[in-house]
Amino acid sequence: MAGSIPASSIIHDTFVIERTYPQAPERVFAFLSDPAKKRRWFGDGSHHEVERFELDFREGGREIVHSRFLAGSPFPGVALTNEGAFQHIEPNRCVVTASTMSLGGRRISATQVTMELLPTDSGGTTLKLTHQGIFFEGSDGPEMRKAGWHELLDRFGAELNR
Repeated sequence: MAGSIPASSIIHDTFVIERTYPQAPERVFAFLSDPAKKRRWFGDGSHHEVERFELDFREGGREIVHSRFLAGSPFPGVALTNEGAFQHIEPNRCVVTASTMSLGGRRISATQVTMELLPTDSGGTTLKLTHQGIFFEGSDGPEMRKAGWHELLDRFGAELNR
């Protein structure tokens, strides 16, 4: 697909989202590093069915989520693939992932996501997510991705509180 995308359709975007949770950094980190916990907030969803989820949580390890959109979603029956590699991990402090996303077999983005865990004075954690993305589809990808991360972090908080 290299060379088939017009330069005008490539969009660079960076955004930062901060959320504060009442749990300590160790508990927050567990929901980033444990495969079963991460799948519940990151992989599973009401608009798609997960066909494959893998999490090899170590520097150089891979994270793979293959899913298919359900009827009633914007892309019924279409495959969504998110594949990444962990670039940097500091336990209870920081996780950096580089990944690509494909929709229906077509690459739509390449990103780097940094999640910093900052302890609060009250014993909780501020999660600072920095998303640096390159979007190839020439649409509103950055806005859709930002909305998606807001939804994911809502689910993350709900899982932390379970």
